[in-house]
Amino acid sequence: MFEKVLQQKGVLVKVLVALSFSVLTGLAAQIRIPLFFTPVPITAQTFVVLIAPFLIGPWAVLSQVMYLLLGVAGLPWFSGWRAGMSVLLGPTGGYLIGFIIASMFLAKHRSKTYSGKLVALLLANFLIIHGLGLAQLALWFYSKGSSPDVWKLLTMSLFPFVPGDLSKILAVSALLVKLKMKKE
Repeated sequence: MFEKVLQQKGVLVKVLVALSFSVLTGLAAQIRIPLFFTPVPITAQTFVVLIAPFLIGPWAVLSQVMYLLLGVAGLPWFSGWRAGMSVLLGPTGGYLIGFIIASMFLAKHRSKTYSGKLVALLLANFLIIHGLGLAQLALWFYSKGSSPDVWKLLTMSLFPFVPGDLSKILAVSALLVKLKMKKE
């Protein structure tokens, strides 16, 4: 969307746009619903992660790298106003890494069809973000001397998030269709 406008702008403008999406991710991380049975809360940040590559192209990757690095450096904008390396090494760190990789995947996936974009969003969300989230959660449990079975890990890292994630994916898709219609 804005990617064509960004092509005409200087590097400083592009970095500021990426930083803006980092800030949006940090704000969306504060829209959270803690769940009593898992250390992983439901948040709104995946909405920003999933839509940014369609709006600002590869600069979305930089936005997520900045989000992660500034959060690790001490800016308290991870979910629950937390910061630091402990968040990256904790039970939700895999999701944060997944944001970067999902942004890369979506920025390179340039399907022009609605169904192609929908499939890309589903893969980015469920395979990349949740896959890395599950892996980090398992490592975190292992570091604590526990090793839950796969079913328990799925119950803590995937299943409760499916309805909300599908809603966010459909909202991103609908917004992309609406923006495309306005553009034409």
